[in-house]
Amino acid sequence: MGCAGSTPTVGDAGDVSCYHLLTNYLILSGNVKKIRKPKPWKHPQPITKSQLVQMREEFWDTAPHYGGRKEIWDALRAAAEADLTLAQVIVDSAAVIVQSADLTVCYDERGAKYELPKYVLSEPTNLIRES
Repeated sequence: MGCAGSTPTVGDAGDVSCYHLLTNYLILSGNVKKIRKPKPWKHPQPITKSQLVQMREEFWDTAPHYGGRKEIWDALRAAAEADLTLAQVIVDSAAVIVQSADLTVCYDERGAKYELPKYVLSEPTNLIRES
């Protein structure tokens, strides 16, 4: 099958190499998405910082069980917890393909999809500050 309509599938070397060609083209042509901060968002109920931290920990503890590779999940976590410049270096180094510039949807080089909830990327606007 030609590269124009191919999608990567496990075990299909032709599609995977087409996927790599497309990825390399996007990188070389400058079509790699620059990471940006997520847009402000509001949690359904106001939550405290400790509740937010607990939600994040639960997500990162269970995320690898939804599929994908552990090293990509680890890179995404490091990027989510870093400043924008370092986050860009992390995803570029891990060959993560950023679908949404706010990191909510990414892919690895094999085509596995990684979806990150906004709460692991930024704080809600209605966060309760603990004193």
